[in-house]
Amino acid sequence: MNEYQYYEFAAIDRPLTRAEMAQLRAVSTRAQISPAGFVNHYEWGDLKADPADWMRRYFDVFVYTANWCSSRLALRVPLSTFGKAELKPFAIRHASTIETHGEHWIIEWSLNEGEDYDRFGMQDGSGWMRRLAPLRAELMRGDLRPLYLGWLAGSHDLSDDALEPEVPPGLATLSPPQEALVEFLEIDPDLLAAAAAASPDVSPGDAAQDDRIDAWLRELPREEMAAVLKLLAQGLVHQAERQVRLRHAAWLKAQHVSTPPSTARRILGHLRELAEAASVARLKREAKAHTRQEAALRRKREAQLRLVMNDADKRWAAIDVQVQRGTASAYDEATKALAELADGYALTSSREAFERALQQLLASHAKRGALLRRLRDADRDLALPGAAGWDRYFRAKRGK
Repeated sequence: MNEYQYYEFAAIDRPLTRAEMAQLRAVSTRAQISPAGFVNHYEWGDLKADPADWMRRYFDVFVYTANWCSSRLALRVPLSTFGKAELKPFAIRHASTIETHGEHWIIEWSLNEGEDYDRFGMQDGSGWMRRLAPLRAELMRGDLRPLYLGWLAGSHDLSDDALEPEVPPGLATLSPPQEALVEFLEIDPDLLAAAAAASPDVSPGDAAQDDRIDAWLRELPREEMAAVLKLLAQGLVHQAERQVRLRHAAWLKAQHVSTPPSTARRILGHLRELAEAASVARLKREAKAHTRQEAALRRKREAQLRLVMNDADKRWAAIDVQVQRGTASAYDEATKALAELADGYALTSSREAFERALQQLLASHAKRGALLRRLRDADRDLALPGAAGWDRYFRAKRGK
């Protein structure tokens, strides 16, 4: 199988200049390059540049997938978004890395040995940027869930006594981009369920939070509000949002308003034990759901067979007409109809009743060898009762 690698970069805060696009074009002559990003895939070669260097110089989001079950996601956010102490607990060597460059944090998550072979074998990587890029805006709004998910994805490299980061609120109700991150990094759903058990619910309509925002807006200087409105009028939505969020966060710190830890931080070994218990519970739920589904399908099938048996005589007559056509397709249709009648007799009557009716049908078709072969196959593959015995019956009829 050929190698396949997919690279996509996105510039969000500012478009690429002509000079920058020329620099990228010098690296690749066939890539899709625009002020908003760079896209290319490779089946024999590779990108002749360092993606980490491009993230430092040009881009805000980077997505990479390779068909040997490897994927990477990098996000660049302003340095003012987080303090170093906030990010440190989420860092894992080679799996969840965090670095600073100039005025930015660059956060990267890596999956080196994925197990979803169908995904890596069938997808070309082109849909991930659209699904994952909104994570950057979530981080810039102060949502720590993507950081925790990145840590959780890389935690398989950590020992049992490793301490988890503080669990952010809302881990049990992820946003669509966060759900995409779970899929992209193949995060164990049972480990995620174990972690989410200690995560408080998100309350978007919290009255106390609304009151704090109202108090902040009353104190916001007119010139600062005018500066934000000017950014919006210029179409610089991300810059305006970032300014609002940073100013609000600074005001909250000045008011000494903080969110207390929801629970004591746990060691990873405990999380893994909880994940095993969650796995057992999930498998039980899935087994019960499967049993219910099978029962519903069985009831539906039985209802269909009862309808078949209500017109059994007409169906036998229709099968006889099909057989008389003497074509391969007619024999196929007749065999399918016989298999359905066999199930109907098994449900409402008896196997013997079906075999008597089948003998009556075939008494005048003893020389149809192609039909006989299909009945043998039906007996083997579709559990058509009594069909194998017709081999001897036909031989006897032909010997007379």
